[in-house]
Amino acid sequence: MKPLASLPMYDADRPAVERLWRSIARRLRADGLADVPDALAWPGDGLDDHWLHPALLLSQTCGYPIVDHLRGRVQLVGTFRHTADGCDGIRYSSKLVVREDDPGRRLADFRGRTAAYNAANSQSGYHSLLALVAPLAEGGRFFGRALASGAHARSIEWVRSGAADIAAIDCISYASFARVRPEALRGLRVIGATGAAPGLPLITAGGTPAATLAALRRAVAAVFDDAALDGVRDALFLGGFEVVPVTAYEFVAELRREALALGCAAL
Repeated sequence: MKPLASLPMYDADRPAVERLWRSIARRLRADGLADVPDALAWPGDGLDDHWLHPALLLSQTCGYPIVDHLRGRVQLVGTFRHTADGCDGIRYSSKLVVREDDPGRRLADFRGRTAAYNAANSQSGYHSLLALVAPLAEGGRFFGRALASGAHARSIEWVRSGAADIAAIDCISYASFARVRPEALRGLRVIGATGAAPGLPLITAGGTPAATLAALRRAVAAVFDDAALDGVRDALFLGGFEVVPVTAYEFVAELRREALALGCAAL
């Protein structure tokens, strides 16, 4: 099987993501890996199948899947440190976005209103928000409705249009929109932030050999020693790379357990 690679989670500036991958791929080839993909795949809605593909060389997932259905089925390569506002080392948070003219000033003001979220397996758009509203919930619910948009960009559109009233948008996506597509944020404001959690993990297939895993880590780390990539790192808000154990993401699972203990199983 031909190896697969993707970096699908922050795609507001795809040319910069592609340049990042070409640099990683070049280093992998120099390290002796054969048949490294020339270009990234962009799997769209088929992320779960993509992440679990036996030929997956490198991809990026979310913190919740890594402690849920991907647990024990993929290997953790490491985690980027990001520089966007709301990031601290490998940890990041989400911004609570509402319409500029909405009278609500704090999360409690949105009781019974409509929330938009990108996907139910998203830490940044769903579970981080669930952790915030669980202590405020009555009868297991806080919002009147919660609508799956399929993407942070669409959640923002729905808030702007009035189809939803509030959404949790991860701070890196928010910073990317502000830089690349500022019109997407026009008419919106931020009323708060979720708690911080470990950022999006880079993964490889469960069957990837140890030598290949080590080469992946070397190649990704080397990106941060290359002055020629200063512009790429700036465009993608990249500040470093850390090899972290998968247990670092147990924090995400604990947030879910706390929400359940408060009787709040869903937005």
